[in-house]
Amino acid sequence: MAYADVNGINLYYEIHGSGRPLVLLHGGLGSGEMFGANLDRFAADHQVILPDLQGHGRTADVDRPIDTATMADDIAALITHLGLEKPDVAGFSLGGGVALQVAIRHPEKIGRAVSGSAGIRRDAIHPEILEQQGQVTGAAVEYMKDTPMYELYQRVAPHPDHFPRLLDKIGETMAKDYDLTEQVRGLQVPTLIMAADADMCPPSHFVEVFALLDGGQRDGGWMGEGRPKGGHALAILPGLTHYNVVDSPLFASTALAFLDQPAQ
Repeated sequence: MAYADVNGINLYYEIHGSGRPLVLLHGGLGSGEMFGANLDRFAADHQVILPDLQGHGRTADVDRPIDTATMADDIAALITHLGLEKPDVAGFSLGGGVALQVAIRHPEKIGRAVSGSAGIRRDAIHPEILEQQGQVTGAAVEYMKDTPMYELYQRVAPHPDHFPRLLDKIGETMAKDYDLTEQVRGLQVPTLIMAADADMCPPSHFVEVFALLDGGQRDGGWMGEGRPKGGHALAILPGLTHYNVVDSPLFASTALAFLDQPAQ
């Protein structure tokens, strides 16, 4: 357990296990603890670096918006700070968006990426979820006091009274339009697009993202010669939702199957 002063933030991180390094990124309103039993699965054969993102867990907030691109710069700076040699990066939800941004913005720093349950366009999110996201503000804190997210924040955050501020910032971020189509189209890092079959975005959206990466355009061939040229992959995990996919053994086993492929 340690802190790193990187990119203008005092970033908390833990290191678990040994082996090829893997930076594992949690979802919104969570912390590294979100990975639960799956952390042991990831750390069985990897050195897992487990940061708490800006304003989450044990990392105090700073005076800037919650933004996946900026947080990706935090992670790139942490990789440099720790002297890691092209680690893999995997994340879920908010962390999946950050992992994707690391691959987009800092491809030279990482080996492979897993972006879990993170759509690339706001308009791909189911309308009822967009409506719920519009209600996320600091004023909602009273309704969240019985939730695991509130309990975690009160237990580990440097400033437990800042939870309404975090809700305000998360709400502001979710209200902004975004479209990463062109950035994804140019991805140079082998990336796994992974989602639950009943996620915040429909499976068709993740198939669309895969198509931007040359996926699903032809038969794969006996020797895999027809697979996407960049080494990208798609996984839709069955029987899961946005709210339990990160707890499923399928999340870890599928991500590791992709990350542990021999270099081409």
